Amino acid sequence: MDTQAIIAGFIVSTVGFSVFLFGKKQKRPPQLIVGILLMAAPFVVPDPLWDYLAAAGLLVGMQFAIRAGA
Repeated sequence: MDTQAIIAGFIVSTVGFSVFLFGKKQKRPPQLIVGILLMAAPFVVPDPLWDYLAAAGLLVGMQFAIRAGA
């Protein structure tokens, strides 16, 4: 792993952990699921750019799910 991948993984995982804690505290399933996926994404996605894009896609999908009433 290079430094950029480690930094990207740290940032994405930190955002995922924050979203997960919020979802757990508020008992919101979309935030719980997206938080878990964001914490696991750096293990699956090796490239920092794709890591950021996957995180952005998950967060946008979470917003759509929230607006749809989930």
